[in-house]
Amino acid sequence: MAYNTWFLLTLLAFVLSQAIASDPSPLQDFCVADNTSQVIVNGVVCKNPNDVKPEDFFFSGLDKVGNTSGKLGSSVNLVNVQKLAGLNTLGISIARLDFAPYGGLNPPHIHPRATEVLTVLEGTLYVGFVTSNPNKLFSKVLNKGDVYVFPQGLLHFQFNIGPVPAVAIAGLSSQNPGVITVANAVFGSNPSISDDVLAKAFMLDKKTVDWLQAQFSN
Repeated sequence: MAYNTWFLLTLLAFVLSQAIASDPSPLQDFCVADNTSQVIVNGVVCKNPNDVKPEDFFFSGLDKVGNTSGKLGSSVNLVNVQKLAGLNTLGISIARLDFAPYGGLNPPHIHPRATEVLTVLEGTLYVGFVTSNPNKLFSKVLNKGDVYVFPQGLLHFQFNIGPVPAVAIAGLSSQNPGVITVANAVFGSNPSISDDVLAKAFMLDKKTVDWLQAQFSN
């Protein structure tokens, strides 16, 4: 009986530890990333503290307007640990998002490792996220100064519905949040997902699936 109780408590502790886990917590003042290291770890290897400089904690460029002339009319400048080495182990990153007037779109996507909090600096955005089954949409129109949060791992989007360019800043709860853009992942994966699978999943004919794959092919 005592063994069973010990086993159950150990299992519960493990499950709870995984449930609250996120980016590794720092065990020292800082662990500036050595992005040149070939050592593979969960995160990035620390630079020798004696070699750390103030520039390791600095990034310049979020004042620059992103190029929104592409098909989607949007631009994302993500400052993660690859661009700002001092973020390593701190569990945070930041991004600037620019949207063209009337239709600039950051398409439906997922951050597998981060919650996102978005602040609108200029313009008007229609934003939303979709929950896991039964797939309820939570959406809102945001104006300058408004803030919206997108929970980790949930599908979400931002869309400029205004007549002027829109700008937003996003904070993300990971040094490397990752992004899976749904349309690109489904129709543009390499190698391609079988058109039999996609035709059945989306209730489309194979000709339409082939056309969609051609639009998103690399």
